[in-house]
Amino acid sequence: MTEDQHKQDEDARVAEPQAANDDAGRSSAIPRDELARMTDDIVAALKTVYDPEIPADIYELGLIYKVDIEDDRTVKIQMTLTAPGCPVAGEMPGWVENAVRTVEGVMDVEVEMVFDPPWTPDRMSEEAQIAVGWY
Repeated sequence: MTEDQHKQDEDARVAEPQAANDDAGRSSAIPRDELARMTDDIVAALKTVYDPEIPADIYELGLIYKVDIEDDRTVKIQMTLTAPGCPVAGEMPGWVENAVRTVEGVMDVEVEMVFDPPWTPDRMSEEAQIAVGWY
């Protein structure tokens, strides 16, 4: 697999935070350097949240589907679980919200649980696959 193919594969698995208006072709009201710092910090915060049954963080597991940073600095996250019947389904969105709320500049956090598309192990990063012994 070439480096470009690997990067495209990883991009399909792991959501990178982005300014919400990037999709519409407009620029964010948040300065580019601050948006980059917030993006890095949000990813780092997401990596502190672990699925209690799998020794990998939710970001590397591919449980984060979408992260938008709104102009008012609200962070909107779409996430899923490894299985809809996950025993921490009711708690994990709160863990994610609490982790991201600690990022400097974030004013509010909204976490939406989604199950479409369903999570599959191929959404896991190489790091997560190594952590669970699948690589």
